[in-house]
Amino acid sequence: MSVISILMVDDHPVVLEGYSRLLERQGGFRVCVQADNAARAYQLYKDHQPDVVIMDLALQGAGGLEAVRQIREWDQQARILIFTMHLCAAFALKAFEAGAVGYLTKSSEPGELVKAVAAVANGRRFLSGDTARVLAADRLSGAANPISELGPRATEIFRLLASGMDTETIARLLNLSHKTVRNQHYAIKAKIGARNDAHLVWQALESGLFDGGLRTTPEECG
Repeated sequence: MSVISILMVDDHPVVLEGYSRLLERQGGFRVCVQADNAARAYQLYKDHQPDVVIMDLALQGAGGLEAVRQIREWDQQARILIFTMHLCAAFALKAFEAGAVGYLTKSSEPGELVKAVAAVANGRRFLSGDTARVLAADRLSGAANPISELGPRATEIFRLLASGMDTETIARLLNLSHKTVRNQHYAIKAKIGARNDAHLVWQALESGLFDGGLRTTPEECG
């Protein structure tokens, strides 16, 4: 039986170490390389071309969605499993749209990670039970989520804008021109119906893009 090589991407060293040991104790898995940000993940994928990428979404700077998009742009056959705290239907859909083939939450049992990696390595899709239930409930409710109107890259720009990053920083992180980021800023506000930048932040919180430690109502956003 061949060993499945893994690139694990997470910006928490304890998480990287703990889950790497969990997988390697099972036999048949080898975490050959680790990364703590999107740019490093992309470079290490090109250098090592592992069988599976285990990708967190909440990274410092450019997030996991951007890393997935970049890796899949370079290798359309890349097998990427999202492993995240985000239990959000719209976020899961964006991850699959970006090119992920599996989505697992960190609240899942440890054995689920082992199953997920094996499934993804063998070319199968994987969806954790809690994520499947959230997706089903979202579909049945018919409720709109602002990021459903955005592609993966626009979603990442939306998240970075809402986190308070300026145009120059976003342009550098995503290798875009200032003009492109500015144009995307206006386009995103129009698509999600944000009246101003404060409302844009509120929309990001409501979408589940991040927990900014702030809870307001749309009316408070002006």
